[in-house]
Amino acid sequence: MSAGLGGDWRAEVLELGAEIRAGLEEPQGKRLPPRFLYDDLGSALFEAITLLPEYGLSRADERILRAHAQEIARLAPAPSLVAELGSGSGKKTRPLLEALAARRALRYLPIDISPAALGRCRIEMDRLAAVRFEPIAAEFLEGLREATARRRGAEPLLVLFLGSTIGNFERPADERFLRAVRRSLAPGDALLLGTDLLKPVPTLLAAYDDALGVTAAFDLNLLVRLNREFDADFDLSAFAHEARWNAGARRIEMHLVARRAESVTLTGLELRVHFRAGESLWTESSHKYAPEEPAELARRAGFRCAARWQDREWPFAESLLVAS
Repeated sequence: MSAGLGGDWRAEVLELGAEIRAGLEEPQGKRLPPRFLYDDLGSALFEAITLLPEYGLSRADERILRAHAQEIARLAPAPSLVAELGSGSGKKTRPLLEALAARRALRYLPIDISPAALGRCRIEMDRLAAVRFEPIAAEFLEGLREATARRRGAEPLLVLFLGSTIGNFERPADERFLRAVRRSLAPGDALLLGTDLLKPVPTLLAAYDDALGVTAAFDLNLLVRLNREFDADFDLSAFAHEARWNAGARRIEMHLVARRAESVTLTGLELRVHFRAGESLWTESSHKYAPEEPAELARRAGFRCAARWQDREWPFAESLLVAS
């Protein structure tokens, strides 16, 4: 299994296999959760996507964090513990950590399912002398529970959930997730939440189907992972990456579409799956928000919005939310 699994790995393998089986046998259409895209290779491919000219989201995120790091550090409730959900390499987080560490010593707990990403994060943070690096290889909520268990007394906690990863949750699952985060926090703890905002559809489609084909490789790597970890026989040439705009749900959808009728065996799951020509496997959603939505979503989840910053070049926002 992928190196992101820890603890009782046999139980996790069984749970993962059951989730894959359920997704591939879903009567309403085959789909898998986007977290399956992020094995070590998938995480590296996503880092490459953030550098693409079509994908302005990550650069907008970085611009906000660079330009407003001092203000965020001043407004955040004096954290000495910072946990980042889905940290990746942590490169864009450095300016904020530097600003926070200038005020007091910090413990930084990056949470990611990819140990390779955490390894890159360690290299990125090595030069921050006032920041103690404590990585957690886990999924979001499991990692956050471990992070809060490491809290020393009543030390303040700042949680970072950047890059609009919240948009990968279906609605209202995004609100349920924020409620779950809130339950892990104490009153006065803070969450810095990134949200990608609505923009012209051609711009959105290009961001998720770049000319170089890096996003297509990222999507198709899901099949590579299934072949490797569950002894499947997906023929990558039989599937094509496709980005779709769902106007009613206000989301980009990524699909792997069968070019022809195809039967696939996942020996590790004792499962055989049939695809009709044109049938798709839905791999990721990326919901886009109206400017006023994040604050309202946060309020319903038990936070108050203390401050908000929006990028001028690419409609994207960071909201500083305080646990009520």
